[in-house]
Amino acid sequence: MHAPRGRSYRYVGPVELKAAVRPGSGGCRISSAAEFGDWIVGRSVAELAEPFTFVVGADGALRLAPRRSEHVACAGGAMVLSAGEIGFVRQADQWAVSEVSNQSTGYCPDIDSWSEVARALDDVGLERPSGFTHEVVFRRCPGCEEHNIVREDDFVCVFCGGDLPETWNVDPTG
Repeated sequence: MHAPRGRSYRYVGPVELKAAVRPGSGGCRISSAAEFGDWIVGRSVAELAEPFTFVVGADGALRLAPRRSEHVACAGGAMVLSAGEIGFVRQADQWAVSEVSNQSTGYCPDIDSWSEVARALDDVGLERPSGFTHEVVFRRCPGCEEHNIVREDDFVCVFCGGDLPETWNVDPTG
């Protein structure tokens, strides 16, 4: 039995990208080692050389799509528990996660969403790092309301120069 799920993230990116999502067009749902195995064998060498787009759906399952896919499309327009980019490497006789980030400017998940990613990867039986290999800190400016990526712990809005909060606040309804 799994512990209660963490925060859900609503899509906060450009409305035209969400409007383009069609029913049934989400990423490939991966909830077992067998499903991952079936999916990964269909990837080309070129695809495997770069990270894939991923989301962890509200159901806790991993969904994967080609790298240049929009996260909102991978999620089928739905809320997610995390989103970002993920890479895989073949180690001996098994696949493992080589890199994983929460880089999704459409959902802007907090770094604490790692626990949901870890749970989804564990459910699939993939070896994984102990956390995001690249953490992205997202904040919404309380002044101009623009979304920011915080770099080098500089919590200042790049659009208006206002102070950004220390805690995640991207979705005002979240």
